[in-house]
Amino acid sequence: MIRALIVCFVSLGSPLVAQRIHLSPVDQAEKDPTLSIFRTQLLTDIIARDTEAVVAASCNQIYLSHGGNGGHDEFRYNLTLPEESLSEEYRPQADSLREAYWQNLQKTLQQPGYFADSSEFWMPFHWQIDLPVEIGIFEAYFVNGRGVALRQSSESKAKILEQITHEVVTITKFDENAPYQHVTLGDGRTGYMHRDYLWPIVGYRASLTKAANGDWQLCSFVAGD
Repeated sequence: MIRALIVCFVSLGSPLVAQRIHLSPVDQAEKDPTLSIFRTQLLTDIIARDTEAVVAASCNQIYLSHGGNGGHDEFRYNLTLPEESLSEEYRPQADSLREAYWQNLQKTLQQPGYFADSSEFWMPFHWQIDLPVEIGIFEAYFVNGRGVALRQSSESKAKILEQITHEVVTITKFDENAPYQHVTLGDGRTGYMHRDYLWPIVGYRASLTKAANGDWQLCSFVAGD
């Protein structure tokens, strides 16, 4: 996979804490009108929760996890998530788990993307970032917004230290129950940022692939590393 690195160096003495990584959201989809048409139709089917149309738009061996078999059967299962297939403790959550999967798919495909080559398109655009070795991949998050407030504390009205735009930050321990997360900038400064703007670097991403006959297909939708 091809990735690009855009780094802003800040003069702070230590070279290991002098990197702030930014990447502007440029959607390259318009370079190929057939891709734009395909993605628009796929998103229409996703919004309509049309399982069979979405499955039909995917590769036969669509990649869905780092341990599963992938393919149409697994994709259909993820999209429908039959309650009876879950253990008893998770059955009451079937509807919310199913809807979360659809929402993640929709959100991912709505993001700007980039061409890895002329026949492979990836979303979201920040998946192309190549992190420095000193940044742990599971601690890295992308600030997916413009002018996002970095606050002094976890209070919603706390003093704004800086406004952050499309930048990599790190979170040592993500608190699932907290709206504001403690983040560290590339220059070592810290603050709190609302979770709605934080996208895990190893979060969901998707690829669209162009076949020899010119047709596009959804060929991966996966999270993790």
